[in-house]
Amino acid sequence: MSITRRSVRRSVRILGVASASAAVVLGLSSSALACNIRDFKAEAKCDGEKGLIVVTDTDASRVKATVTVFLEGDGGVETKVGEQEVTGSKEGTQVSFPENWKPDATYRVHIKAGKIVDEDIKPDLVTQSTACKTEESKSPTPTAPTKPSPSESTPAESATPTPSESESSSAPAGTSSNAPSPAAGDSNLAETGANSNTGLIAGVAGALVVVGGGAVFFGMRRRGTRGNG
Repeated sequence: MSITRRSVRRSVRILGVASASAAVVLGLSSSALACNIRDFKAEAKCDGEKGLIVVTDTDASRVKATVTVFLEGDGGVETKVGEQEVTGSKEGTQVSFPENWKPDATYRVHIKAGKIVDEDIKPDLVTQSTACKTEESKSPTPTAPTKPSPSESTPAESATPTPSESESSSAPAGTSSNAPSPAAGDSNLAETGANSNTGLIAGVAGALVVVGGGAVFFGMRRRGTRGNG
């Protein structure tokens, strides 16, 4: 079987198409394994009550990259938070920057990987609207003390003197009380003061003594007059 020019041309054409296809596949494969800005991701996280800016590198080509984080302030003024190196992996390699970030703050994250990548992660990182919880916010809010009931705060009624007690305590000493006088049939021997009959009896006895003394005096005088006559 002789080889014609036509068959040779066909073979060369087939080999050219196969080589071009292989070149395209190798180019796509190398592009897929090359370091790319899309291999990096930035997040704002919490470690207990502490804030963190976490950057993850999923570059399977394992190109060493430098990560720099900036806090964007008012008027476009930036503050450098920190800078670290990271070597990516297919599973993802993380680097963390301690930062007590505030809610709705904006951070710019820049990636520099040799001569392959030199740009920012887009869009910029904006923190969540809720800050990391502190220990004080986790603890329960103390309840206000209950107000005492009226019965507890009001003094006992027994402490207030009654009108009768206040009148008796304020009355001067020696004043006769309002107690009723003894019954009429009681003995006068048990009584003292103006209600007793002792004064009347003493007056009658005194009068009898005076009368008796006068009688004795006049009798003795009459006897003396008779003896002298």
